[in-house]
Amino acid sequence: MQYDLLIIGGGAAGFFTAINVAENDPHLTIAILERGKEVLSKVRISGGGRCNVTHAEFVPDPLSKNYPRGEKELLGPFHTFMTGDTMEWFDKRGVELKIEDDGRIFPISDSSETIINCFLSEARRLGIEILKNHVVKDFYYEDKVWKISTNQGDFESKKMMIATGSNSKIWAKLKSLGLQTVNAVPSLFTFNIKDKRIKGLLGISTNASVKVKDSKLFSEGPLLITHWGMSGPAILKLSAWGAIELYNFNYNFEIIVNWLQDYSLEETLHMLKALKNEHPKQQVSKYAQFNLPKRLWQSLVLAADIGDTTKWADVNKTQLTRLSEELIKGVYKVVGKSTFKDEFVTAGGIDLREVNFKTFESKKHKNLYFAGEVLNIDAITGGFNFQNAWTGAYIAAQAITSKE
Repeated sequence: MQYDLLIIGGGAAGFFTAINVAENDPHLTIAILERGKEVLSKVRISGGGRCNVTHAEFVPDPLSKNYPRGEKELLGPFHTFMTGDTMEWFDKRGVELKIEDDGRIFPISDSSETIINCFLSEARRLGIEILKNHVVKDFYYEDKVWKISTNQGDFESKKMMIATGSNSKIWAKLKSLGLQTVNAVPSLFTFNIKDKRIKGLLGISTNASVKVKDSKLFSEGPLLITHWGMSGPAILKLSAWGAIELYNFNYNFEIIVNWLQDYSLEETLHMLKALKNEHPKQQVSKYAQFNLPKRLWQSLVLAADIGDTTKWADVNKTQLTRLSEELIKGVYKVVGKSTFKDEFVTAGGIDLREVNFKTFESKKHKNLYFAGEVLNIDAITGGFNFQNAWTGAYIAAQAITSKE
């Protein structure tokens, strides 16, 4: 079976490549090889089943800052195709999108099926073959064509796109072809913490800054207390930027949480002394200070050895110091990680030095292209990982068709 383009991987990047190539040149024969029973399975579960298509950041430089790995490499490609282009692409195909308050962009339907149906109908319209249950066993370049063997037969193609995400067997095959890869480690995960200070505070969210002890890793933003520990943007950003370092810690490390985010220890102690002078007859735990959620305030007060009925007048210097330390530099032991919702993202993949980012083609192998998470590119949560897929796939599609 001979094709002009074979795409290995029936996910977001694979479909976006196929559709754009077919639109650029309708005469090309294109097939998508998918090892599973279904295509676009990650699209289906993303964003809680709503599909967070991209993010409302419309300037290339700030957009690239959301990628712990790939920031430098994506800056140029984002000047060619980024958020506004993605929105226009879907709009032209009848998919209406909306921007939510936090910048995330979803289909108005709030259903990932809208995106899946768009891709499937476009593939049908353009004559793109979708071959499910095709497990790729081997591929190599010979006589100016790529030869691909699968569990259901052999294929030949002038050009080949790898869009398989973190498929270890495909990575191993690419390594055998002389391409450098970076081992996969989890990114975008929450922290497992068993600590009486946050026990029973499920669902509480507040702005905080978080630092990994004995490390330069630092993050700030909303922090969410969960039944297994801590989550929210502050933690997820930390997990993304610290993916490799935290893996090396075997996910056992300590974090220092500043629940007041912008205050120093000295400033906090000074303000606590002022509260002691201003409200001597008031019970410390009764009224939350610093705009903290009441239950969190009460838990931190208790952790500072200040009783439930203790009044400000009766708080001694040692207790004030302890309370300021709990507020500003509370140490919490992380004892593992949990996947954030269903969005399992990995750092690792094809070493970025192997790729020409003007075309997303391999520097070592002619007519071999990459897009999506097969590359050592990953982002924080919010639609950025999909934008990497759309951008790479679009640029590769232009390069594939421009050479015909």
